[in-house]
Amino acid sequence: MRAFLKNYKQSPRKVRLVAGLIRGKNVNEALVQLDFLVKRGSKPIKKLLLSAIANAKQLDIEKENLFIKELRVDKGIVMKRMMPAAMGTGHRINKRTSHITLVLSGKIAKENKIKKVPTPKGVGIPTASVGKKEKPAKEKKEIKKAKVEKKLKKKKVIRNS
Repeated sequence: MRAFLKNYKQSPRKVRLVAGLIRGKNVNEALVQLDFLVKRGSKPIKKLLLSAIANAKQLDIEKENLFIKELRVDKGIVMKRMMPAAMGTGHRINKRTSHITLVLSGKIAKENKIKKVPTPKGVGIPTASVGKKEKPAKEKKEIKKAKVEKKLKKKKVIRNS
């Protein structure tokens, strides 16, 4: 189920903020978020999402099973305009547009698979020690001694010269 919006008169950079918010979400969650979002790009994206849902209904796919598989915002045409500036000169102003592509997909039921639950912060293994191998205490002492000796050598070299 696809839906397209061509030459939407807002810069792609601003529309991508809205698109990034709902990408990968369930259709119902995305609609709720778009209702309460204050950005100007939320209204046409919501309209586009409703259009894609209508396309899915024609293929007898339920709304509850749909999620946003892909939401891409590409650069559209750029209208070049001139703004009068000082001393008879003119500065160019680019009026940017966006092409928005929305692809919906159905979810597959995952009854037999084990669901991985993330652990809350502060519980389990500390994040600082993950991936690092602890050195034995003997090696740590030797490394400290070597560092201290290097510092002392540097100080002696500076004093002698």
